[in-house]
Amino acid sequence: MSDSQRFPVAAHALAYLAHKGAYSPAEAAASAVLAASVPTNPVVVRRVTAMLARAGLIATRPGAAGGAWLLRRPEEIGLDEVLKAVNGCAHLGSPPAGAKGCPVSEHIPRQVAKALTAADQAASAALAKITIADLLAENPPSLAAFAPHAACPVAA
Repeated sequence: MSDSQRFPVAAHALAYLAHKGAYSPAEAAASAVLAASVPTNPVVVRRVTAMLARAGLIATRPGAAGGAWLLRRPEEIGLDEVLKAVNGCAHLGSPPAGAKGCPVSEHIPRQVAKALTAADQAASAALAKITIADLLAENPPSLAAFAPHAACPVAA
């Protein structure tokens, strides 16, 4: 799975668990069920849920009776936490190493790294205002001013 898909899959999985009221092992959702909702492969979901579990957002249980469940209410889970949990960022890449002896090449990687940090901090600040509960709401205040991104396919 590409890095760029971890965050959307993670947000979707958390929203699904919240929608289904999965707050205990008895209510756990299997990776196959989560994968069908996304839709993606159950292996992709297991990789993402493992990251979410390491971050303390969910718990998981392996096996035929296994699955995932939320450890916190959806109103308490900010999308910035989700992004951090899946090692995401504004994923604009990383600066090239630069060529020795070239004044531009020796300077640019450091400045590009700073620009990437600025973008990552801006994304985190924006996502901190949005919760998993907001993703399930019809028109939450945190998203009311925005239209879907032009590059993203939107279900009718």
